[in-house]
Amino acid sequence: MDLWSYLEYAAWGLSALFGLHILVDWLRTDSTYSEDVLTSSREGELEAMAEEHKVH
Repeated sequence: MDLWSYLEYAAWGLSALFGLHILVDWLRTDSTYSEDVLTSSREGELEAMAEEHKVH
């Protein structure tokens, strides 16, 4: 086997490890936080509060 074959296998191995890490992180985050927390946007709420104009 030449160097390129080893590099190709290393790249596939790293790709599999990254994919596994993403899957584990997704499951950990999903089990730690509720759906309401994950889908809320505090920045959006703050912007909406800042844009409210009071009519006198």
